Amino acid sequence: MLVASVLWGTTGTAATFAPTVGPLAIGAAAMGLGGLLQALMAAPRIAREASGLRARRGVVALGALAVGAYPLAFYTSMHLAGVAAGTVVSIGSAPLASALVERAVDGRRLTRRWMTGAAMGLCGTVLLCVAEAARSHSGSDARSVASTVLGIGLGLVAGFTYALYSWAAHRLISSGVTSGAAMGTVFGLGGLLLLPVLLATGAPLVDSWTNAGVGAYMALVPMFLGYVLFGWGLAHIPASTATTLSLLEPAVAAVLAVLVVGERLPSLGWAGIALVVGCLAVLTAPSRPVAKGGVPHRVAGGAGEGTENVISESLELR
Repeated sequence: MLVASVLWGTTGTAATFAPTVGPLAIGAAAMGLGGLLQALMAAPRIAREASGLRARRGVVALGALAVGAYPLAFYTSMHLAGVAAGTVVSIGSAPLASALVERAVDGRRLTRRWMTGAAMGLCGTVLLCVAEAARSHSGSDARSVASTVLGIGLGLVAGFTYALYSWAAHRLISSGVTSGAAMGTVFGLGGLLLLPVLLATGAPLVDSWTNAGVGAYMALVPMFLGYVLFGWGLAHIPASTATTLSLLEPAVAAVLAVLVVGERLPSLGWAGIALVVGCLAVLTAPSRPVAKGGVPHRVAGGAGEGTENVISESLELR
């Protein structure tokens, strides 16, 4: 999950190398082509598990719709509010949205450890957002209030849809569908939904080798490889923990914005990054060994009661 978050954190910086390509085209190319590639690679598994997927068609459809909406909201949010602020709001709001989804649908109770880690991570993302807003306001290219507010609103939409497709994929995996088939189906259908957007807005992607290279990188590395790792992670931890671990993404995005793009991050932003790292330390530190069937094992801090059972069951399914 952490490796996937690092890969996702590069997307905003990568998009700056293709400034003539709009956010809708970037999002549709990255998630659409990446999702179709996942479906192609997982085609044998999808065929073998077609009956199980059909039996859960409602969850599949919900996940696919969320996959289709997420990149459009996410990349437009970064375009309007800035790379760091858009990433921070989108990813920082996902753990709360995921917790609400799991609480409402699954009745999952959140542990004190998860709430501590999530609080640290959310405080860190707020500090990063404030630092980015202050930097943008003081710069010569200050964004309008309306643009920033709309970008933040779309970031919240992106956070909710991210939480939604994470929950859908985890529900499929925990019910017996392998991670490859679940991710390939949900993201493949989501990719199909994004194809019309790509056809309508993607002409600038073929205007130059640089633009094409950015599109290829986004589809192959953060989206295809990143979501393969994401699916594997969802087989081992609940969706709320997965979305909380992804709080590393805005920290990576902010650091790359400083090192590669040349943005300046105030001390408040670095304090936010430190809190995000602290959140990850709380969530990933091994818990007490839990004996199951006479064999003790160690697990990372989960989001809710019964996390160890989810891990054990998913390992048996694999």
